[in-house]
Amino acid sequence: MNWKQVLGIMALSAGTAVGSVVLYSKATKPTSNTNFGNTTTLPANYANYTPMGGEGMAVDFTQAAQAAVPAVVHIKTKTNAKKISNTTQQRRDPFFDSPFGNLEDFFGDNGFGPRMQPEQRASGSGVLISADGNILTNNHVIEGADEVKVTLSDKKTYTAKVLGKDPASDLAVIKIEGVNLPYLVAGNSDDVRLGQWVLAIGYPLSLDCSVTAGIVSAKARSLGLNQQKVGKKQSAIESYIQHDAAVNPGNSGGALVNTKGELIGINAAIASPTGSYAGYSFTIPINIAKKIANDLIKTGSAQRAFLGVRPAMVRNADGSYESKEGNGVEISVAAPGGGAAAAGLKEGDIINKINDKTINTWNELVEQVASYSVGDKITLTYTRNGKQIIVPVTLKNEGGNFEMVTQQTLAKKLGAEFENVDAKKAKEYGIDGGVVVKTLDSKGMLKRQNPAIKQGFIILRIDGQDITSVDELNAMLENNKKSTVIQGFYPGIEGIYNFVLNNGGDDE
Repeated sequence: MNWKQVLGIMALSAGTAVGSVVLYSKATKPTSNTNFGNTTTLPANYANYTPMGGEGMAVDFTQAAQAAVPAVVHIKTKTNAKKISNTTQQRRDPFFDSPFGNLEDFFGDNGFGPRMQPEQRASGSGVLISADGNILTNNHVIEGADEVKVTLSDKKTYTAKVLGKDPASDLAVIKIEGVNLPYLVAGNSDDVRLGQWVLAIGYPLSLDCSVTAGIVSAKARSLGLNQQKVGKKQSAIESYIQHDAAVNPGNSGGALVNTKGELIGINAAIASPTGSYAGYSFTIPINIAKKIANDLIKTGSAQRAFLGVRPAMVRNADGSYESKEGNGVEISVAAPGGGAAAAGLKEGDIINKINDKTINTWNELVEQVASYSVGDKITLTYTRNGKQIIVPVTLKNEGGNFEMVTQQTLAKKLGAEFENVDAKKAKEYGIDGGVVVKTLDSKGMLKRQNPAIKQGFIILRIDGQDITSVDELNAMLENNKKSTVIQGFYPGIEGIYNFVLNNGGDDE
């Protein structure tokens, strides 16, 4: 080989490397930079990044890890000491709520009235998703916290505020004030394949940022954890990516990335008889998380789209029930007013595809619908009497219309404005927090259904669960779709007063 051949090979190699970077930049350059997942430029943490791990090539994790670690943050929370009633539900970390069983608090609901819950401190992980400081994490990481601190990989610490949270998907968005921060580029979780290499990145067991590797072992898994949280199966969103990258307590809210350095999910749970890693980790797909994150940033609440269907159920030999599924999902109900019913679907139809995505199970159907917004149009393929039919469907919200429900529209619907009880006033009243009814509209739902309620009423509990902030009130009111019991008091007047709010509701 002469020197001209050597120079030619070197030039070809250099051109290939430059071309890879250019192509990668173009591939990750959507049309808008206003939403997470639609970034127009790569952040600084992707500088000099060359994608690796293609078909037939040796897998190299180093570049993906180097790009992702600066964008994964350590979240530390503090929850102030407070009195809790026997009906108050304690926070649970899905890392300990495994399908292998739970250990209940032995000294929990003991029948002796309210107890003192000591100050609690906890930690988890989060993922920066924008250069100005939006962070995606699990709802259970920041749920009930009075203070949220965020530490970056460079050890800088910030105080974060909660922009929104969604217990139905166990996702939340918090924000720190910053500029030109590193962040992760979103991949496409629909393209994730069984056997694919993935990296889990987070802050397990209060250690510094840690990277583990594994392969994808299953998709569209459901553990029932979010159902336990919201108490309504149709509202819960669960379609986890299952993998064997080691994940432990503290990894909650951390990143799952592919070998291209793309964010493909938010780590949320493990299945374990001990509460520590035992081989099975579960991650929220980024296509679900991306859509909900943008909702939380824009409106403060998740805008859940619904087909308006319920799966047909089959009874197992042990008496349990499961969805009638396999080569598609058979439906038992197409709710009147829902998008599916408007498109002509009815009981007994079998849904096979949403757009170009094949649907075999109910979890896959939930995952696909959850990635769309209210008002989006989809193409639905279903089978009736052996004949396949393709129809356009417009997705609606849970009430059967196209309205985007924000915290503002919720207040408008109730005809009331709320604010947190001032800390000094709370101390004066001998409470740990609550929500004041600041204004009341006589034509609003709250006043119409409860003529006796007056401005200045302080809400302490919703359905027996303590409420200390407007965010918690909004979450409870949004997740309780039928009858809700509101408990509280009037300053200076003895006694606890109960008011009932009837909301109505619908299906998946």
